[in-house]
Amino acid sequence: MITDELDTLMRLEAFDHVRRLSEVHDHLTATELKPGFQFRGMRLPLLNPQRGIFKPQQMRYVLSIKTVYPKPGGRVWYDDQREVHRQIFDGDESIAYAFMGQNPDAADNRWLREAFEHRVPIIYFLGVSPGRYLAMSPAFIEGWDAANLKASVTFGISEQTTLAPPESALDRRYALREVQHRLHQASFREAVITAYNGRCALSGLPEPILLDAAHIIADKHERFGQPVVPNGIPLSKIHHAAFDAHLIGIDPDYRLHVSERLMVQRDGPILEALKRLDGNTILLPRRDKDRPDRERLDLRFQRFKAAA
Repeated sequence: MITDELDTLMRLEAFDHVRRLSEVHDHLTATELKPGFQFRGMRLPLLNPQRGIFKPQQMRYVLSIKTVYPKPGGRVWYDDQREVHRQIFDGDESIAYAFMGQNPDAADNRWLREAFEHRVPIIYFLGVSPGRYLAMSPAFIEGWDAANLKASVTFGISEQTTLAPPESALDRRYALREVQHRLHQASFREAVITAYNGRCALSGLPEPILLDAAHIIADKHERFGQPVVPNGIPLSKIHHAAFDAHLIGIDPDYRLHVSERLMVQRDGPILEALKRLDGNTILLPRRDKDRPDRERLDLRFQRFKAAA
């Protein structure tokens, strides 16, 4: 007999496991998720690769739900509309989650109802690109609608000390804003780095783990700050820091400029590598529509020159 207390202990271990994974990885893939997690010598899965709603046999209630980002045919994935992403960015307190199939009494959908009735915290694996997820926990099924074949999902505050769902509208909105921020950063990063085939636009470094998606214009800018590929450039950590500090500039013709402050220094191979960028052009993505927007580059380059 699986008691509520035992289910809670397993659930807490699963939450801790995905939090540890998320501290190391910007996103989670099958490589990180397939091994599952360990509880008292047992290996328990975290999700079902073929289904969106998952309850391990060893647990009493549903453990996770997921939203898959599908691979489009003949197009790059980030060109497609993202319905669940749009829900999250447009949402106030909760988002809709579709039932499996058309029968509200099917097992998967009953698991959602049980999680709703018992206020069970779950993990929401949110797809940010094909095969890549953000793990949102705790999340909660806050509504179950048989007539419309959907549940409503709210998110808990990541640093909260209890596993109870947020009680106030203010807390639910705060938690959703945290999810919005994580989704914005992750989806923007994935799209930008994919556009450049996983390479730094300045050095050609081909290791995505060491790359950031640098904004040309900060996302707080009302006109130019949108999280779109032409507002991003993939940069290694050191190049990103130099770009943000206006020590490296990129003009509207994609030429690189290194500040005089760096050019006059003599201090080893890393600095010399930065200095050699001066006068070069950045690596560009395959598709013209993904290239850095020249108007944004010009605005940013003016700031570089003013900082000189």
